[in-house]
Amino acid sequence: MGPAGADGADGSDGTNGVDGNVTCLVCHSGTNMDQKQAEFAMSAHSVGAIAVDYAGGQARCAPCHSHEQFVQTMTLGSVAGDITNPSAWECSTCHGIHKSFEGKDYALRTTAPVVSKAVSSITMDLGGHSNLCATCHQTRTAEPNTASPGETFRISNTHYGPHHGPQGNVVAGVGFAEIAGDVPYPAVGSNKHLEQASCTGCHMAEFGNKQGGHSFIPSVAACNECHDADLDDYNYGGVRTEVEGLLEELRDELIALNVVFWDDAAGAYEPVVGTHPMVLAQSYFNWIGLEEDRSLGAHNPKYVKALLLNTIQAVQEYAAANSN
Repeated sequence: MGPAGADGADGSDGTNGVDGNVTCLVCHSGTNMDQKQAEFAMSAHSVGAIAVDYAGGQARCAPCHSHEQFVQTMTLGSVAGDITNPSAWECSTCHGIHKSFEGKDYALRTTAPVVSKAVSSITMDLGGHSNLCATCHQTRTAEPNTASPGETFRISNTHYGPHHGPQGNVVAGVGFAEIAGDVPYPAVGSNKHLEQASCTGCHMAEFGNKQGGHSFIPSVAACNECHDADLDDYNYGGVRTEVEGLLEELRDELIALNVVFWDDAAGAYEPVVGTHPMVLAQSYFNWIGLEEDRSLGAHNPKYVKALLLNTIQAVQEYAAANSN
């Protein structure tokens, strides 16, 4: 046992006039915790069934598919091995031990800029708390010409692609196949939703109405506040309608070129396994990645539209050049 320390005031060490007990209760009161847990129960993170059951115990799928994987990776730097009994995410997945009693210390497991798991030369800084989100919500695969430069690229299985959660890359505007075309690509990090909103600003805004907070359901009220609008959905300026149309157009072009097919057994569109011209493999990567982003362009309208318009242009030019 060490030497006795000075008594703190109400759970605080008494420094800086901070009343630790009062500060803790801002988040940890019964009423507040009940609210957070009720919000979290509405979130996709609380479901966990598919992600945890399939990959939550496999060390190769760290850090994202279970509570245990994430905590081990954030504290030890890696997962020690396969996990016997993985569980879904919970409060302590993202929140660890507080470093101070200040109200802004949410004890997040990380707030550091995120080094891409697909391309080590890419670092994404989504800003403080939002970097925690990008730890998992990023591509796990480099775009084809970065992964294996050349004239062709082999898609080796029907699961090929950025790996389901590329939202961090979309928001940052980096990591997709930036095929040359008529539309200029915006500078990395220039996205207004990154500069002025961030992941937490849109997905955790406390406006109620079964949105925001720990539900992570993006808040339409937050959209209206920033855009000075009167929306009842996320389709500001018709961006989502436009992007949905472009995604369907690109998909149909890829079907016509035998790069994509409808798999009845999987109930989904899948890539045709085999070797493809590089531009078509890149086009598939962009299509499936932006589909799996699931924001229909809302995360980064300029970047997403540039990717889709240039990719469609390149696919159509390829088809025209190889029509005979």
